[in-house]
Amino acid sequence: MKNSKPKYKQIIEAAVEVIAENGYHSSQVSKIAKKAGVADGTIYLYFKNKEDILVSLFQDKMGQFIEKIEQETTSRQTAEEKLLTLIQTHFKQLAADHHLAIVTQLELRQSNKELRQKINGVLKRYLNVIDSIIEEGMEEGLFRSGLDLRLVRQMIFGTLDETVTNWVMKDQRYNIEDQAEEVHSLIVHGLTHNR
Repeated sequence: MKNSKPKYKQIIEAAVEVIAENGYHSSQVSKIAKKAGVADGTIYLYFKNKEDILVSLFQDKMGQFIEKIEQETTSRQTAEEKLLTLIQTHFKQLAADHHLAIVTQLELRQSNKELRQKINGVLKRYLNVIDSIIEEGMEEGLFRSGLDLRLVRQMIFGTLDETVTNWVMKDQRYNIEDQAEEVHSLIVHGLTHNR
C-alpha cells in the first residue's frame, strides 16, 4: 500500500508544513517535493495532483487523529468522561502539531465543494464517536431524552472547531488545552446555574 511507504509519509509531512507556511494556493508541488527531499516527479508516483495531496494529507492525519480519539474515549466509563476526553484529545492533538492545526482550520476551508465532500467523508467516523457519546448520555440521564442528534452533534463539533480556529487565528498565543474543561462544562451544563 502506497501510504505505508516512507516517501509517502515524507511527502505528507512536508505538505503539512509547506501548506501551513505558504497557504494551499501558493504551495507548488515543487515546494512540497523540495521540503520532502524528493524529485518533483516522485510526487506523481504517489499523488495525482496537489488536490490529491491535500485530500490524502487530511485522510492520513485525520485518520490518526480519529483513531486516537476512539481509543481514548472507549477507555472511559461514562458519557460525561468520554465527552471530556474527546474535547481534551481534540485540543491536545492540534496543539501538538501547529502546522496541522493551520491546515485543518484555515486551508481546508478555502477548498472547493468537491474537495470538501471528500473531507466530510473522513469526518463521518469522528461524528459517529460524538453521536455515540450523545446517545449514551441520553441513556444515562446526563442529557435529556429526545435530543435532536444531528443538531447536538453539529453544536459539539462546531464548538470544538470554532474554539480551535480562534486559537489558530490568535497565532496560538495561549494554551488551548486549558480550555477543555470549560468547553466541556458549557456543553454539558449550558449557561444555567447548577440546580
